Formats: sequence, C-alpha cells, structure tokens
Amino acid sequence: MATLVTGGTGFVGSNIVKELATRGHEVVSLDVSAADYLNRDYLGEMESRVTFLTGSILDPSDLDALRQSYPIERIVHAAVFTVNRVDLETARSRDIVEINVAGTANVLEMARLLQPQRFIYVSSGSMYGMARASDQYFNEDDPSRADTLYGMTKAASEAITQRFGELHGFATASLRLSTPYGPMERVTGHRDNMSIPHQWTGRLLRGEPIAVDNTGEGRDFTYVLDIASGIATVLDAPELPHDRYNITNGVWVTGQQIQQTLAELYPDIRLVDDGADPVANASTSPARGPLSGYRLWHDFGWKPRYDLAAGLKHYVDWRRDSGFQD
Repeated sequence: MATLVTGGTGFVGSNIVKELATRGHEVVSLDVSAADYLNRDYLGEMESRVTFLTGSILDPSDLDALRQSYPIERIVHAAVFTVNRVDLETARSRDIVEINVAGTANVLEMARLLQPQRFIYVSSGSMYGMARASDQYFNEDDPSRADTLYGMTKAASEAITQRFGELHGFATASLRLSTPYGPMERVTGHRDNMSIPHQWTGRLLRGEPIAVDNTGEGRDFTYVLDIASGIATVLDAPELPHDRYNITNGVWVTGQQIQQTLAELYPDIRLVDDGADPVANASTSPARGPLSGYRLWHDFGWKPRYDLAAGLKHYVDWRRDSGFQD
C-alpha cells in the first residue's frame, strides 16, 4: 500500500515525501513539475521508496489513472498555488481559486472512490488572517479572518475537506502551517515569493550584502523539517482526537533576530545599514501573530526539533552541500 503526496516536488511537499519515506512509507508523488536532480539528490537513499508522477490535480483523467494504477491507502494533499503578493493575487485571481479549491475538490473526489484510511489537507496559518500581534496566539478554534484569496481558499478547502469526509466515510484532518523555511524552497510556477531566510542565506553564501532589517516585523518561522515531521505524526497517528492542528514552533521571530543569529553563526556576514535594499522587508511584513502548537503536543507529544539557530545552520549546510545558492 502507498501514500499519495500531491505537490510532492515542491518546497513543503519535497520535505513531506522525504519524511514519509524515511518513516517507511511507500510514497507516490504527484506534481505538475517533474522531479529534477535536486529532488532526487535531496531524497538520497530514500529515492527507492518514492514513485514520481507528473500530472495535474485539475485534470480528472490524471487522477483517475493514478487511482487505478496504485494502491493508495493514505493521502496528503499539499499541492497549492502559494501567493503572498498583491500583484500576483490580482493577476492570477482565478488560478488561485481554481487550483486551491477546485483542485482540492478533484482530489477529494478521488478519495471518495479510493476510501483512504486518512486524508490530510495541508492548510496554512494564512487562513487566520493578520489580525493579531506578536504576543497573541492563534489556536485551532479561532475563526478565519482571511484577508487574501490564498487564505480564503485555504479556509474554504478545510471546510470542504471536512464535509467530504463526513459524507463519504473517510477520516480527514487539516493541518495549518506556520511560515516555513529550509531546504527545497525555490521559485516555481506556483511559488515565487521566497521567505526572508531563503533570501538572506542565499546572499550570505554568495557573499552579497544584506540590508539591516529595522522594521520590527516577524512571523513564527518554523523549520520545514519540523513541519514535515508534524504532518507525518498526524498522518501516522492511530487515532485523531481533533480534525485541525497547527504545526509551528510557537515562537515569534523578527527579521532582526534572524540577522543576529546569522551573524553569530557566520561572523563574515555582510550587514549594511544604508536602506538601499528592499529585500530586507520583503517577507516579514505584514506581521502575523504566532500559531499555538499546544494541541499537537497535547494529543501526540510532538515537539519541534529545530530552534532558530539550529534551523539556520542546518539550512546553510544543506545549501552549501547541495550547491543550491540561487
């Protein structure tokens, strides 16, 4: 039996695929983008447990062929159009809704026919909106106040996923991710706004200057290996006491703290305070208060393994070892 991961060659999806393969799952990865050298290098010896398929969640024939060809037992639906910029939200409004909502409905219809043991929808903290400050946590019972199409499609897909499972008799859970950073983040056709850790570690490795961030803005940046571990924990749990979980390290981190940590780890970093580099403020604004990770800890004993320093060091090491400095 196999576990299907949609969006399996993307940023978060690649890490989910690797984590599940490491835990012994036979994984089928479906993505519109074919696996490349970086995907395969990242998997290493785990590649033998992974089957890569190229196909679209918007094409029912692709999903039907997959359903008939592989004994899918569990599904992690991570394929998504990630949009964090107003200009892209404006230019591709219909695509965001179609991929994130209609695509989810197509995968759920496949699940109806497969009757999997568990269906995991990979959601986002964006569904909460930006209403709270750095000392106010979002928990899973808070209502959605999403103020972007991306956040709205996440909230809608959560509700659709829950109802589909109720109507058609398969277990579902939606997992709301805090802001991820780490290996395999890169520009794709469905993700082009890179996180601050991605931008700054790339500049560090290329020996380029980094403008000092004086905004005071931040997010609960969470290392993507921890996010993948949290998703696998819920997928593999014998029982699910709840159907919605936040996955986060629960710590609000400012741009200044990221830069300070990088400077402590890599004293040769070039920080400049000339105000000339707009990249400094590209992804920490607007800020969002942190998600609460209490439920995931309470139900399963899950805790993140990487604090900020450990995550940044592991990330830089991976980028150096893989040669990925873009």
